[in-house]
Amino acid sequence: MRFVVDECTGPSVASWLRDQGHDVVSAFDEQRGADDEVWIQRAFDDQRILITNDKDFGDKVYRDGHAHHGVILLRLDDETPVSKIAVLKRLLEQYKDRISGQFVVATERRVRFGRRT
Repeated sequence: MRFVVDECTGPSVASWLRDQGHDVVSAFDEQRGADDEVWIQRAFDDQRILITNDKDFGDKVYRDGHAHHGVILLRLDDETPVSKIAVLKRLLEQYKDRISGQFVVATERRVRFGRRT
């Protein structure tokens, strides 16, 4: 799969995804401090799923109507890289075929697919 990993999600997540064979662009590695608009547009242009911990992307999708090829919003109590990777691992194992084009909210306990925009 093709992903953009937001800066707040971190380089450990990007590295883990690469190790799993995914095509990954890391905001942390490429352009720290860039505006969210840059990354949601880049993900859309490159047909990538955006992975973030930043709730502002929900506003960009639902309030502003920004087009996307999928957003995974991690809403975690434990924001450590180990926790982020564990949640993503479970998400990809259980829902890989449902993620593309969806706004997905993943916590340590559940996964919720948002309404289509």
